[in-house]
Amino acid sequence: MRRLVITCLAATLLTGCGTNDASDPLQVTDRLVAATPATAPPVTTPPAGTVLPTPPTRLTAYDPDTHTLVLAGTHDLTLLDTRTRTTRTTTLPGTPAGLRTEAGHALAALPDQDQLARIDLRTAAVTTTPVHGGPVDAVDLDAHRTAVALRTTHAVTILRDGQPQTTTDKFQGPAQLLPVGHDVNVLDRLATSLTPVDPTTGDKGAGLRAGEGATNAVTDRYQRILAVDTRGQSLLAFSVDPLINKQRYPVPGAPYALAYDPHRDLAWVTLTATNQVVGYDIAGGEPQERYRFPTVGQPNSVAVDPDTGEVYIASANGDGTQVVKP
Repeated sequence: MRRLVITCLAATLLTGCGTNDASDPLQVTDRLVAATPATAPPVTTPPAGTVLPTPPTRLTAYDPDTHTLVLAGTHDLTLLDTRTRTTRTTTLPGTPAGLRTEAGHALAALPDQDQLARIDLRTAAVTTTPVHGGPVDAVDLDAHRTAVALRTTHAVTILRDGQPQTTTDKFQGPAQLLPVGHDVNVLDRLATSLTPVDPTTGDKGAGLRAGEGATNAVTDRYQRILAVDTRGQSLLAFSVDPLINKQRYPVPGAPYALAYDPHRDLAWVTLTATNQVVGYDIAGGEPQERYRFPTVGQPNSVAVDPDTGEVYIASANGDGTQVVKP
């Protein structure tokens, strides 16, 4: 297997990797366009495992506490009990751009409504919090603080009990938030970069280029950030303190969705150009392919149950949700 040479080693040493504002002299292009999944071809190979009927899905998240797979397409959320394979539906005020689960709850960012929606996965009750600026992602940092990425104001704000505490601006297109150590790292899809933010002070650290078109990212148990470079067709691994691009591994097939199994050290990546999902062992010096399965059509989202290892691949065109046990 091939390993690509890393050209950008440390944000603290190579300032050209920073993407702190639109005047960045090494910005790849004046016209910033976020990478998107490939348009998948028709399915010609039957999907592995079991396929459950579910609506077209853009976002997927799994909650181990309630054994609930949360599927978001439009303003309706499908809540799938993975033990009984039964579903419930709850309605949000708008269509979520970001979706998280933790400790029996889901957290959805609703940019068009300037709201965060919190869903109790046991009762399906929905409560909302107003957040100005078009929230596209949100993550709870502790019992009182929530970090929110804002589309309209190109900023990241830290809420304390629902009220803004600090705000960090001058991003291009903040899309995902990745808490690691003391910082919240911001994946900017337009600038295709990662930038650390101190949630206490709002100070922005030196940013680092994240491939040619990064789309989705997760953290692993080694305090690294794993990111999919859809346009550059690769899987990236970053360490933090300082932010360093440790690995860039080729993943042909327009990789897009990403989920991490911390018990097995598997990174699951969907390939939207080939209707496949690949499981990479990321515990060693470079990723090692362990599994490759045919999927439902247009596999734009994936989640994993860390207890059982089951992988859930959801179709964005309505082919259902696939359940695979490696």
